[in-house]
Amino acid sequence: MSQLFQIHPDNPQPRLIRQAAQIIADGGVVAVPTDSCYALVCHLDDKAAVERIQRIRRLDNKHNFTLLCRDLSQIATYARVSNYAYRFLKAHTPGPYTFILRATAVVPKRLQHKKRKTVGIRVPDHNVVTELLAEHGQPVMSVTLILPGSDFPETDALEIREKLEHQLDLVIDGGHCGVEPTTVVDLTGDVPEVTRRGKGPVEDFI
Repeated sequence: MSQLFQIHPDNPQPRLIRQAAQIIADGGVVAVPTDSCYALVCHLDDKAAVERIQRIRRLDNKHNFTLLCRDLSQIATYARVSNYAYRFLKAHTPGPYTFILRATAVVPKRLQHKKRKTVGIRVPDHNVVTELLAEHGQPVMSVTLILPGSDFPETDALEIREKLEHQLDLVIDGGHCGVEPTTVVDLTGDVPEVTRRGKGPVEDFI
């Protein structure tokens, strides 16, 4: 049965953050709040945990996960960032955006787009997940928590635990999350290209 941590969205309790980070490090699958939707996350290098998420979401191997990063400094390890892309990232992180970038050799193949060799990366603007990433010490793999048969993400931590209590190791209740996904911006070309409009505004770069 999954644990439930009620973590304050503005002032996350360090003890609970440490425990949550340890659960991820030990191979756990965790539901976390973000600045867009609740997400399922796991350790970057844990294949078994990734497969558990795929079973929960009923995803095939073609579905692309996203790397959640603590801040801009982590991105360069996992993605090739041009000068213009760096300026763009600096102006729009943290926030409800997912950026498509060329992956470096550090990124596991299962995280990369099979043909384009790209990776989705985002820096969420939510204190709970930011503190969790800082404690964990590296990015985590993530996917929006949309259950099979549903068109919208889960928004309530108690309902998530009720539905997935035997499939998750931990649910973090950080308050209500919305149903609008991130805006996806492709930064592999010479100019930003919006490939999905979501919560993040795009008026200042299209």
